[in-house]
Amino acid sequence: MTELILSRLDAEALRSKLIGHGNERCAILFTTTVEAGGIRRLLSREMEIPESDDYASSGPLEAELKPAFVARVTMRARRDGTGLVFVHSHPGDDSPRFSKVDAMGEERLAAFLAHRHAEVAHAALLVSTAGMCARILGTEEPIRIISVGSVREVLSMPRESHSSGLDLFDRQIRLLGERAQQTLGSLRVAVVGLGGTGSLVTQQLVHLGIRSFILIDPDVIESSNLNRVTEATVKDIGRAKVDVAARYISRFCDDAIVDRIQGDIMHTNVARGLLAADVIFGCTDSHGSRSVLQQVAYQYLIPCIDMGVIITATQDRITHIYGRVQLLAPGLPCLTCGGLLDANEVRRDMMTMFERRADPYFPGSQDPAPAVMSLNATVAAIATTMMLAVVAAFPSNARHLLYNAMNSTLRSIAAQSQPDCYICSRSGALARGDSWPLFARSS
Repeated sequence: MTELILSRLDAEALRSKLIGHGNERCAILFTTTVEAGGIRRLLSREMEIPESDDYASSGPLEAELKPAFVARVTMRARRDGTGLVFVHSHPGDDSPRFSKVDAMGEERLAAFLAHRHAEVAHAALLVSTAGMCARILGTEEPIRIISVGSVREVLSMPRESHSSGLDLFDRQIRLLGERAQQTLGSLRVAVVGLGGTGSLVTQQLVHLGIRSFILIDPDVIESSNLNRVTEATVKDIGRAKVDVAARYISRFCDDAIVDRIQGDIMHTNVARGLLAADVIFGCTDSHGSRSVLQQVAYQYLIPCIDMGVIITATQDRITHIYGRVQLLAPGLPCLTCGGLLDANEVRRDMMTMFERRADPYFPGSQDPAPAVMSLNATVAAIATTMMLAVVAAFPSNARHLLYNAMNSTLRSIAAQSQPDCYICSRSGALARGDSWPLFARSS
């Protein structure tokens, strides 16, 4: 299966620029290609809208680009190592469907690219007022189209779903609807960090109907974990946290698909295990791990819900108890833009133990942070509910929430993306896929 992933802003831009202007119109998407988990993803990196003099012909029922324009964008794509998606609009309110004329034009384009830029996949995308459809250029092979932003929406070719087993979720379907429940059952969700919040998130996800998981954590259960890792018992001490979480999933649903990775997300080979995910939950407690997760989210257009709990005390008095849940996705500010990552802490986390001991700027070791299961459960519930808003049309608009346990308040946070951010902007990592390295440990 091939998927075309667009930022929600780009999907909206295509509709506004190509539809409702009388004549058929065109656009070009430049894409990076990523293959993982048996899925090929074309990540829309940039868009170019042809000028009026770039058309050889244009009318209510036709749009043809000049050979010189096609040659120019092909040269650019070949230079940058990107694929091309040729987009055009159709008039009317009918569901978009490629015509015989479209097929003839694609055959010529495919033949041209076969001699000049055959190294990557190219596609055709059709836009109308009724929606979108896409296929591999010059073929009948359909492409699933997904837009990612404050919501993740399948715009065409939704995955095959079945009604069997939906009675298990009857009470949930009464709120979300059957289509949303089928969407949940089609997702592949990664949970990074299977400690306090991660174990609770995993538990909630399987009860919501998620049936495909990627679980990542380097650690084993210790006695100090038992107060907050759900389902862990004294008998599990020394057992991998990913195995304890997988056991719960399989007990609830014996046909669930669970990929377990016992490794540190700050290592490149482990982080790449996320590339087959549709949604990521970041349940880690270090700046370094969060820096890797946010890069994956924006660089590969995979929405990530990051969360954390902070408890501070001085002289045996609790001063602050906060929980934070934030969606990292195209069009939304990253942790760097929000000033939530400390560069020195990221550097420390990326070091080996030997390097830390040798570095004069990081004396000593850090004490474990306080942790209480009830607070973790509150934040985990906020995070999974946010996921329902992102993928299943649950009526909630907030994508960055701050929970103050001492004041018993939950409020939405407003932040701005920096236009030149090296993570979430187009001049940074956004949609670059494998063309940029991950800022993680290579070994």
